[in-house]
Amino acid sequence: MVSAGAQVSAGDVLVILESMKMEIPVEAPVAGAVSAVNVQEGSVVQEGDVIAVIE
Repeated sequence: MVSAGAQVSAGDVLVILESMKMEIPVEAPVAGAVSAVNVQEGSVVQEGDVIAVIE
């Protein structure tokens, strides 16, 4: 949903994870600029993985 360089507000959706046919939005905890997105569409993520970095 976002890419590096995007400005986000707290609560904006960064990515949507899919698990067992459920869609789970991951929201920005703080406002700022997205400096990195560490996943790509179709990637498998595990608990504790850093999905995006906001500065």
